[in-house]
Amino acid sequence: MPQERLTERIISYMSSRRYRPQKVRALARTLGIADEEYGDFHDAVKALMHSGRVVMGSASALLLPEPTGAIVGKFRLNQRGFGFVIPDVPNAHGDLYVPAEATAGAITGDTVRAVVTRRGKRDGRMMYEGRIENVIQRGHSRFVGELVREGGRWFVVPDGNVLHVPIFVDDVSAKGARAGDQVVLEITAYPKPMHDARGVIVEVLGKRGDPGVDTKSIIRQYGLPEAFDERVVAEARAVSAEFDPQRAAHGREDLRGRVTVTIDPVNARDFDDAITLEESATADPRHDGQFELGVHIADVSHFVRPGTALDDAARERANSVYFPQHVVPMLPEVLSNGVCSLQEGQPRLTKSAFIAYDREGRVLRTRFANSLIASTKRLTYEEATQILEGKVGGYPKPVAQLLRRMDLLARIIRQRRIREGMLVLELPEVELVFDELARVTGVVPEDMSFSHTIIEMFMVEANEAVARLFVKLGVPHLRRVHEEPDDATLEGLTRFLKAIGNKPPKRIDRAWLQGLLAEVKGAPASFAINLAVLRSMQRAEYRPDLIGHYALASEDYLHFTSPIRRYPDLVDHRLLEAYLAGKFEHKKKSRGDTPTFEELHEMGVHCSANERRAEAAERELKLVKILQLLESRVGEQFDGVVTGVAQFGVFVQLREYLVDGLLRYADLADDWWNVDAEGGFVIGERTGRRIAIGQQLRVALSRIDVPNRTLDLALVAEGQAGRARPPSQRTDQPRAGRKRGARPGRRNGRSPTAQRASRGRARRR
Repeated sequence: MPQERLTERIISYMSSRRYRPQKVRALARTLGIADEEYGDFHDAVKALMHSGRVVMGSASALLLPEPTGAIVGKFRLNQRGFGFVIPDVPNAHGDLYVPAEATAGAITGDTVRAVVTRRGKRDGRMMYEGRIENVIQRGHSRFVGELVREGGRWFVVPDGNVLHVPIFVDDVSAKGARAGDQVVLEITAYPKPMHDARGVIVEVLGKRGDPGVDTKSIIRQYGLPEAFDERVVAEARAVSAEFDPQRAAHGREDLRGRVTVTIDPVNARDFDDAITLEESATADPRHDGQFELGVHIADVSHFVRPGTALDDAARERANSVYFPQHVVPMLPEVLSNGVCSLQEGQPRLTKSAFIAYDREGRVLRTRFANSLIASTKRLTYEEATQILEGKVGGYPKPVAQLLRRMDLLARIIRQRRIREGMLVLELPEVELVFDELARVTGVVPEDMSFSHTIIEMFMVEANEAVARLFVKLGVPHLRRVHEEPDDATLEGLTRFLKAIGNKPPKRIDRAWLQGLLAEVKGAPASFAINLAVLRSMQRAEYRPDLIGHYALASEDYLHFTSPIRRYPDLVDHRLLEAYLAGKFEHKKKSRGDTPTFEELHEMGVHCSANERRAEAAERELKLVKILQLLESRVGEQFDGVVTGVAQFGVFVQLREYLVDGLLRYADLADDWWNVDAEGGFVIGERTGRRIAIGQQLRVALSRIDVPNRTLDLALVAEGQAGRARPPSQRTDQPRAGRKRGARPGRRNGRSPTAQRASRGRARRR
């Protein structure tokens, strides 16, 4: 392995919170370094020590150095003025705290240089703080927000939580903007002490609140791509026009005679997976009742070839982004909704994984093929549920029979996976309800029927089967990695569970977590506990490292089943194509143009970052639409559950809408509140009242600020009914100067891990 890659692995592991000082040989064993690679590993460690990136502590154990002098890194600004520098070169201390008076006008995303000073020891550990010396590079130059006129001045209230001050505008007439318009603004002067932020309007998106304007705003805010380049569209049209099913079928396994179904959300347009399932009884009692599952995935690799403009665009986008009633696709729609989509009755090219199971759901054998299918029936999840409930009128009998076989096998597989340690989190979501003018009129609980789980189980099995193949072949591939929780997050989970009366073991493992989740199912504290378990997890990401998927209890896992909307799946499709073409046979020395480990690593970093961006954008737009819906309901009362405790207030999730609002201590009863944020509770010093995570409360909406994505709550006294009066609001400063702390939803940037993954088209295991 190249020394650069070894260096990266060493630093990455030593930077994680689970690292404990080790000697060189022990560290090599921990990282799985083979004996023949140990010499290179030892040289990499020596080079790191020579450069000062690693130091040797007591008992010859390796450590990261303490921060000294100055560091360079990305800045993250808190809405209360202080911030943190995430260092480019990891050190033993981690993120560097910067007080509000020392930020030098830096904002979230900026690359900064910060001078490091000591603050003294706490719990035997030296604490540091920083002072930003200069901003090396700005992370954001454009902002989206509402144009406001107040006190004779024009300014834009930035959306989101990157910039927490108004941006003043001198010439609003250049783009014909009016008060209340949502605009895109190029910043010309960043905020500094005693100096306002200033900018110019470069685009007017429309009147704030009009249908579609909020979606445009989020797209601009997150820098998401929109229209494809004409060259890309032309390539897509050409390969689509050239598609001849009969000619393309040559050399493929023809499956058009098999009963085949797709199951997707009602509003889905790109169908990338289809299912066949055959059951056969044999004379051999060991194989009696054997199933052969066929998972057939759109063969995007046939149409999108490496080195083309089409492939460059797909790789740059890395994924599709799914908003309510709008999609930012990874591929032009002539492909994603056309020849690549497994539409009912249409001949389509697929890559198929055939997996044979015994009656216990154990895999007996697996094979792969290039194939040609024609979907017998396109089903929605709701239709599949109806069929499984016996409402088969209007559906072909073979389709209903196939659905029943699928249901049986999926339940068997699920039980097997749970026995193996798979975690199943219950974190419900809501779906938005729109009227004919595309306005949100309400929310409904997300469909939780088992038909979703059927598809999830089959996709997980196919993903695992392809990963096992590549491991057997010894081929570098892009995996979906989900590392086990580190000690620090598990310690936090332990403290939380103890605070709510649970007694976790000294070492929390998957089996114990399974028992905990089963025990609290349906209980009032279920959501808070499931959320705490989710937050204890690492984030799943794309990497070529031979690491498994913790939440799925899978040793080998990748993404293969959604190449229309995820670039990593397309990468692994191409590797499967190379295998099917015989390029990995032992006699063949060359593997053609398959990517190297280093190239896959770089690709994984890019795809993981774009996935996080997409998730954040999807989550924020959904929050915006729910807040807009709730604006007319300020003063009304709702049932809520406490989901978090901070130094400035208590987070309460509205059970109907599944969004978090902030209950500030200043707005609670006349009391002094002692806060135990780690324990997840507060206690009133005078009243003795205890408010803890998982507790159910009756709250009222007191204030909603859509631009700042915040919702403030008031506690309803026992026996109080009707509408609560909103608190008085200050008007002595521009609205953008009044950022408030609240948070959207439940995901908090973490991987969905093992919760049901078919959220619309977002199966993101």
